[in-house]
Amino acid sequence: MAITSANQLELLQTAEAVAREKMIEPELVIEAMEESLARAAKSRYGAEMDIHVSIDRKTGRATFTRIRTVVEDEEVENYQAEFTVEQAKQYLDDPKVGDVLSEEVPPVEMGRIAAQSAKQVILQRIREAERDRQFEEFKDRAGTIINGQVKREEYGNVIVDVGTGEAILRRNEKIGRESYRPNDRIRCYIKEVRREARGPQIFLSRTAPEFMAELFKMEVPEIYDGIIDIKAVARDPGSRAKIAVISYDNSIDPVGACVGMRGSRVQAVVNELQGEKIDIIPWNDDTPTFLVNALQPAEVTKVVLDDEAERIEVVVPDEQLSLAIGRRGQNVRLASQLTGLDIDIMTEAEESQRRQAEFEDRTKLFTDTLDLDEFFAQLLVSENFTSLEEVAYVDTDELLVIDGVDEDTAKELQARARDYLEAQNKKALDHARELGVEDSLMNFEGLTPQMIEALAEDGIKTVEDFATCADWELAGGWTTVEGERVKDEGLLEKFDVSLEEAQNFVMTARILLGWVDPADLEKAEEEGEESAEGESEDETATEAEA
Repeated sequence: MAITSANQLELLQTAEAVAREKMIEPELVIEAMEESLARAAKSRYGAEMDIHVSIDRKTGRATFTRIRTVVEDEEVENYQAEFTVEQAKQYLDDPKVGDVLSEEVPPVEMGRIAAQSAKQVILQRIREAERDRQFEEFKDRAGTIINGQVKREEYGNVIVDVGTGEAILRRNEKIGRESYRPNDRIRCYIKEVRREARGPQIFLSRTAPEFMAELFKMEVPEIYDGIIDIKAVARDPGSRAKIAVISYDNSIDPVGACVGMRGSRVQAVVNELQGEKIDIIPWNDDTPTFLVNALQPAEVTKVVLDDEAERIEVVVPDEQLSLAIGRRGQNVRLASQLTGLDIDIMTEAEESQRRQAEFEDRTKLFTDTLDLDEFFAQLLVSENFTSLEEVAYVDTDELLVIDGVDEDTAKELQARARDYLEAQNKKALDHARELGVEDSLMNFEGLTPQMIEALAEDGIKTVEDFATCADWELAGGWTTVEGERVKDEGLLEKFDVSLEEAQNFVMTARILLGWVDPADLEKAEEEGEESAEGESEDETATEAEA
């Protein structure tokens, strides 16, 4: 069929009807029609021709135009769409490379096959437009709650009708053994929206901690208004959860506001989460205090925090151990998720045994190295001396406070400690030389003889070897493997070398070797400080505006 004046307006009417039905822009439908007509024209005039079709947005008239581009003589590849400067002189005045010649060609007669092909093009473009619209609609809704209707269940995954498309609730994102029937109403958290070849994929969740946070935001006006803030959430979906909250208004109790009158607010969340028990905990910036709150209802006697290892030791009364750990470790696991720390729980008896073992080890150290009797060594340990270095180099007055220690005794103790340390240093250096350590590393500032010996035993014998080390190889660290934190032993970790000290060691070695220019380091530090100051000023300005 030819596009005649009788059906020119019909094109525009069809485009508008399709656009209304699919809720997309009429312009997209018209562009699809132009593309389909151009394809039909190419099948009629030749696939190598560059034919464009333009539909007048007011009259519906379709104009078919052949496009030819002027190129260099040796670059002509497609004689139907390209021509040389010499050939172009027949059509253009003073043609140049890159000029374009447009010629209107007669409209085509569309046969059955061409019409079918055109229909497929239009449908494909409409589908793409629908997918783009759906993605644009949902991409900014990730992180919010949506209400939908169950359409069907496939292999445990629930397909949910969310109004203008479908979303999927995977079986591992369902609470416990939830089951749904077609047409059931469902409330979910939009976890992720991805653009894929088959269209936008909307992934839902009912097990995400953020789902609980959003539910509280809906039920507690103070959270919605920003008076109360949810700082952390930890869940064992369908069983138990802990949520930490803080109030920015001293007159409002964050826990009481979240619980509500007679528990009405928290109960609404519990009902939505299939009876999940929820512990509402007051947030505290002091980590040990916050952890004590997080381990409720168990009582905590003592907390020891190791910031560098991101671990924390908790001491509880013997009778509170099972309550602190919880059924199948649930209570301590949720507290660990809430604080972001690995938690070791021990009883008072276990902690006492450990302290006794440390006391005995230190006592033995002093008796063996300083030739002291057990009672005198115990006096040193009782005064919190933990190493020979402390005894050797501490101010003499600190030794004189020990009962029975006069000035002569203190000097003798320090002399013995220094003699022993010097002998150990000489032994370590001799062993390092035997292993082939070069003088450049021997004289490296900050490395003790024992450190040099440890490096040599691991094959690090030159400053070049030392400079290639990573900071964590020296100081140690922690790596997360399959969700569990694994300890990485450092070569110098037993000498209490921190990560920052290790970084300074490695950078100093690289500067000595000329691998790094100190000027570049200073410039990078200045830029970092300026960036930090800029961010601080922006934050201050934002707070002032607020």
